[in-house]
Amino acid sequence: MSRIQNAFDHGKAFVAFLTCGDPDLESTERYIETIAQAGADLIELGVPFSDPTAEGPVIQAANMRALAGGVTTEKIFDMVRRVRPKVKVPMVFMTYANVVFSYGTERFLSTAAEIGMDGIILPDVPYEEKADFAPACERYGLDFISLIAPTSKERIAMIAKEASGFLYCVSSLGVTGIRSSITSDIGAMMELVRSAAKLPAAIGFGIATPEQAENMARYGDGVIVGSAIVKLIAEHGREAEPYLSAYVRSMKEAVSRT
Repeated sequence: MSRIQNAFDHGKAFVAFLTCGDPDLESTERYIETIAQAGADLIELGVPFSDPTAEGPVIQAANMRALAGGVTTEKIFDMVRRVRPKVKVPMVFMTYANVVFSYGTERFLSTAAEIGMDGIILPDVPYEEKADFAPACERYGLDFISLIAPTSKERIAMIAKEASGFLYCVSSLGVTGIRSSITSDIGAMMELVRSAAKLPAAIGFGIATPEQAENMARYGDGVIVGSAIVKLIAEHGREAEPYLSAYVRSMKEAVSRT
């Protein structure tokens, strides 16, 4: 069993996302530790890209700030090397195919494994193109994490059958971002996922409040939050630790109630 699946072994999981290098990599390093200590069961590290098509305005802006600050893939790898010995929870990269291709797919994935990452999420790679990445991930012991969208109904069984790590279930159509309500029929989608997959399934996109997290955790094995965390960092910059700690604790408590 991969370390990622272990994150779901102790009740409902809280998965937290950070954009690496926003506001700088030293802060990211501290915030990874803060979020892990506050109860995150798995951490997604966003590798900035100039055209992050799956992201809403909050994470897009964080990508731009990080890139303007001189963040590179190489510097992110160095930061993970420093933080990995201090953080035991599973960590995965979330980025775009172009970032991996331009660095060199084999080189990117072998380095990710060597520095202690557990998997990768590439939201712009459809199921039909996963062969460009999944075999190399398998070679290096990384989970290539698949996304399932509300429009994927007839594709869910096909995607779930070959998935690894966990299934990232997208709660809403469109891009990432904070939503006042989640209107898709998440229950019906998760029933299809459950019947097709043995892997844990976590729900993301649009979850921001403890109430939303508790509600979504009733359907999945965990919830994923990105924009709300990135927004806190945008507001508080290098002084975000107490705000992040309080927020992650409240969200972990919410998912644990289900």
